[in-house]
Amino acid sequence: MNETLKIINKRVSLRRYDKKKISTEHMNKIIESAILAPTAGNMVMYSIIHIKNKRTMQKLAISCDSQPFIGTASDILVFVADFNKWNNYYKNEGMYCDKGRKPRNAEMLLSFEDTMVASGNAVIAGESLGIGSCYIGDILENYKYHKELLNLPDYTIPLGMLTFGYYPKDYKRIKRERFDKKFIVFEEKYKNLDKKELKTMFESKEKEFEMKKSNKDKSFVKEFYNRKTNSDFMKNFENAVEQWFKNWK
Repeated sequence: MNETLKIINKRVSLRRYDKKKISTEHMNKIIESAILAPTAGNMVMYSIIHIKNKRTMQKLAISCDSQPFIGTASDILVFVADFNKWNNYYKNEGMYCDKGRKPRNAEMLLSFEDTMVASGNAVIAGESLGIGSCYIGDILENYKYHKELLNLPDYTIPLGMLTFGYYPKDYKRIKRERFDKKFIVFEEKYKNLDKKELKTMFESKEKEFEMKKSNKDKSFVKEFYNRKTNSDFMKNFENAVEQWFKNWK
């Protein structure tokens, strides 16, 4: 196995960091690697907000679903889908004959792709330097608060946030099991899994859930559905996402 594959395969979501501050050289390499990621039409439809201030980190630790470890990170990068810069450039150069013209849905989705591809590059670059990371999707929560905190204008959406820090010397990596490849990778066309195949797909998750003493008389699917899909948290999350989309449109 070559070095790149080793780096990808050993990566885990890191939520505990060494106290050592990430060097400027290493952080620059992570950011430079992100910017070198593939991008639609070389438009680079994203921005990266580099957060080093501990007060801001503590605020984010609270606003992003109360996760204290966020405040212990060495550095944070917020990856923002961004058509604001292109939109203003077009306006300034007189390209909009129709004054009511707004960025299209296609431009929004392409900017999403640009943003997340860039964040993936940052993760792998960090891993190659012994720097762990964790994706924080909760940056999409609390629309008004995060919009003001990060000074985000129209036509921007903070798609993801990454916390970074060196791996602690005593850290033991535990790989979380993924679904079997046969349920994820399809040849030539999408395959709609039948009831039996879906049951097999989730079998390992159900068994892992049932092995815990506190879950002996509980159902994995009911517990997961109520904790995630049908939770108050997800309803609030959905409301925030709708606000971000309105902000774009």
